[in-house]
Amino acid sequence: MRKKLFLSTLIITLITLTLSIIAVNIVFHQQFSDYLAKTNETALEQLPSRLSALYLNKGTWDPAVLGEIADSLPVGTSVTLTDPSGKLIATLNNPMDGMMHNQGGMGMGMGGTMSSSPTNWKTKKLTVSGPEGTLATALVRYPATSLILNPQDVLFQSSVFYSLLFAGGLALLFGIILSYFTSRRLASPLKRLTQAAGQIGQGHFDERVVIQANDEVGQLANAFNVMVDNLHHQETLRKQFTADIVHELRTPLTSIKSYIEAFQDNVLPADQENLSSIHEEIDRLVDLTSDLKDLNVAEIGALKPISEPVDIKNLLEKVIHSLYPLIQEKQLTLNWSPPAEPVTMSGDGRLLTRLFYNLVHNAYRYSNIGGQVTIMLTSTSDSSEIRIKNTGLGISEKDLPFIFERFYRTDKSRTRETGGIGIGLALVKQIVILHKGTVAARSKIGQETEFIVQLPKEPN
Repeated sequence: MRKKLFLSTLIITLITLTLSIIAVNIVFHQQFSDYLAKTNETALEQLPSRLSALYLNKGTWDPAVLGEIADSLPVGTSVTLTDPSGKLIATLNNPMDGMMHNQGGMGMGMGGTMSSSPTNWKTKKLTVSGPEGTLATALVRYPATSLILNPQDVLFQSSVFYSLLFAGGLALLFGIILSYFTSRRLASPLKRLTQAAGQIGQGHFDERVVIQANDEVGQLANAFNVMVDNLHHQETLRKQFTADIVHELRTPLTSIKSYIEAFQDNVLPADQENLSSIHEEIDRLVDLTSDLKDLNVAEIGALKPISEPVDIKNLLEKVIHSLYPLIQEKQLTLNWSPPAEPVTMSGDGRLLTRLFYNLVHNAYRYSNIGGQVTIMLTSTSDSSEIRIKNTGLGISEKDLPFIFERFYRTDKSRTRETGGIGIGLALVKQIVILHKGTVAARSKIGQETEFIVQLPKEPN
C-alpha cells in the first residue's frame, strides 16, 4: 500500500512538474519574442536620428560610422540608404547575418532553431532629415517575426531554460521526499487497521486501533473500533448462549431419559402422572425450539405475519389460563380486569399469543413468592395498549437498554426458575416490530418491572 501511494504521488509530481516546465517554456518563448520585437521596433525608430546626427557631425556619410550603425542593427535587418536623388549611399547589414548565412543556422536552446532566412518580411521607408531638408531615405527590410539570432540572446534563453530544469530538479527531489513521508503517514494507520483486522479474523476481539486524527482515516478507525466492540459483544453473547442452550436442552432431556430408564427398569410405573411430567419437559423443548425458530426467521426478515381479525382480550385470557397453575404454585396475586367489550385488531394470532405468553411468563418468573402480577388492557380507536407489571427482582439501569437484544440475560444464573437463554424478549420485540407497534420497559431494582406494548389496530 505504501509503495503504491509513493509511486502514485511521485508520478503525479513528475507529470505536474513536466507540464509546468513546458508551459513556462512556451510562455517565456512568446514573451521573449514579443520583447525582442518591441526592442527591434524601438531601434528602427531611432535609426533616422542616428543617421542624421552622423551626417551633420561629419558633413558626409562616413563609412566607418555607418559600419558602427550597421553593427547595432537588429539581426536580419537590411537598410538601403539613398540620397534625395535616389543614388545609393550604402547598404547596411549586421555582420552576424553573413556569419549565420554561411553556417546555415545555429542551434538555439529550448527547442528553438535560429535561421537567417525568415519566410516573412516587413519593409519600412524612413526619411533622414536635417536643418536644410531631407538628407537621405532609408528603406528598411526586417523579419516579420523576431528571430533570436544574437548569441547573447541565445545564451540568455538557454540560461533561463537550464535554470528551469535546475528548479524542476530541486522540486522533483523535494516531491520525492514529500511523497515518501506522505505515503508513509497515510499508509501507516491503514497498515495498523489491516493488522488489527487480521487479529480480529483470528478471534482476538480485544484488538483496537488508536489513531489520533479527525480525517477520514480517523473516522474509519473509530468505526472499526465500534465494529469490534459490537463483534466482541455479540461473541460474548454467542458463547453465553451456547452454554445456556446446552443447559436448557440438557435438563429436560436428562429428565426424560431418567423417566424412560425408570420405566424400563420398572422403578416407576408409566402412569398418567409420570407421563405428564415427560410431556411437560417435551413442551419445554418445543417452546424453546419454537422461540429460536421464530426469532431467527424474524431477524432475517422472512417471518411474514398473517393479517386477520384478532381479539386481544381473548388471547390474553388464554395465556393467563395456561400459566395460572404456575402463578398459583408461586402464590402470586393476579390482577386482571379485562374490558367489558372485545378488543380486536388486525394481526397474527399465533405470534401475538407468543408475545403475550413470553411477557406474562417473564412476569411470573421474576416475581417474588407471594408477589403480584398485574395485567391491564386499554383500547382507543387507533391502538391497543397492554401493560404487564410484576413485583420482584427488577432490572438495573445498566441492563435496561439491552434487555431486548438476543441472548442478553440480566440474571446470569442458570436455575430453572430464573435462567433462560435471552431470546424471549428479543422475540417480543421482533413480533411487535412486525405488527408496526412499540414496546418499552421501565423498572425499579428490587421493586417492580413493567412492560408497555402498543399495537395499532390496523398496521400499515
